[in-house]
Amino acid sequence: MYNAKVLDHFTNPRNLGVLNNPDGVGTIGDPRCGDYLSIFIKVDNRCLNEIKFQIQGCPAAIATSSVLTEMAKGKTIVEAVKIRDLDVTRALGGLPRNKRHCSNLGTGALHQAILDFYNKQS
Repeated sequence: MYNAKVLDHFTNPRNLGVLNNPDGVGTIGDPRCGDYLSIFIKVDNRCLNEIKFQIQGCPAAIATSSVLTEMAKGKTIVEAVKIRDLDVTRALGGLPRNKRHCSNLGTGALHQAILDFYNKQS
């Protein structure tokens, strides 16, 4: 069902955890009924210098969150906000059709974390 890259990110997720005193936090999903994701970012000089995630979800949700954090880390905020669901799916080499919705969690939470960062700045 899943390709080798998806399985690798599922069994060895990158950037899993919580950041102390994050500059932004984005949360999406519902912990009562399925996938639930929080992304924590630290911003330095308008770049995402640290990013972590916590998740409750299926293998595809874990893998997409893991690869998303790798894609976003080190990017400027402007570059990171341009990461789309399809970019995440492609970075994993594809997902089964019935699991593609899982990639929506990561980008949604990342965009919320960036918005939270901006809201804290004002």
